[in-house]
Amino acid sequence: MLTIKNLTVAYDATPVFADATVNFNAGKITGIIGPNGAGKSTLIKATLGLIKSQSGTATFNGQPLSQQKKVIAYVEQRKDLDLSFPINVLDVVLTGTYAELGLLRSPGKTQRQAALAALEQVGMTAFAQRQIGNLSGGQLQRVFVARAIVQQAELIILDEPFVGIDLQSENAIMAILQQWRDAGKTIIVVHHDLNKVTRYFDDLVVMNHGIVDYGPVNEVYTARNIEQTFSADLSAVLFDQEVQA
Repeated sequence: MLTIKNLTVAYDATPVFADATVNFNAGKITGIIGPNGAGKSTLIKATLGLIKSQSGTATFNGQPLSQQKKVIAYVEQRKDLDLSFPINVLDVVLTGTYAELGLLRSPGKTQRQAALAALEQVGMTAFAQRQIGNLSGGQLQRVFVARAIVQQAELIILDEPFVGIDLQSENAIMAILQQWRDAGKTIIVVHHDLNKVTRYFDDLVVMNHGIVDYGPVNEVYTARNIEQTFSADLSAVLFDQEVQA
């Protein structure tokens, strides 16, 4: 379980959110939803120590998250990546072995075989030597999922992985996330398509400059929470029968 307690983040003295407390359960795929600018990506980045927080703690299975980098796989948004960097698909996947190898060792035959097997699992073997800037959005996301496969992470976090990708890639990625869930891993997905919330997620975190609600999808994905977080109009569209009743 990933536990975030009393996390506060502010930019230029303006809080993005304050005292955010939330649990992410093992063996679950947890979605994070909220309007643009609600603090979803900020919550993830602050939890991982990628941006500064004013206060708060993050633990994984009772131990400080900052001491467990080897067990974390993080797939950031495409817009945050330098796609001009001269690295090919296979080498990106091989970076998933670096934490285990350490600084003074390079990937060898065993790691290369594992990387190729991961690429085969996500249907990207034919692209092994292609530079990452020449991939579609869906292909790129599959490559990062392959990197997480090689890493054998226990905590997998994906920030908006389905933005701008094809349905085939989306389905392939979801199938792997479900395999990880069934293996007991902790999976977190920042998500934007509210129509797929009940299909994709076991648990849900609803955010709007703080935690509005979190827990099992069937308890949290409600007309009231969507109205409070987004708008009454969107809630009426998504929960038409419930609103009329």
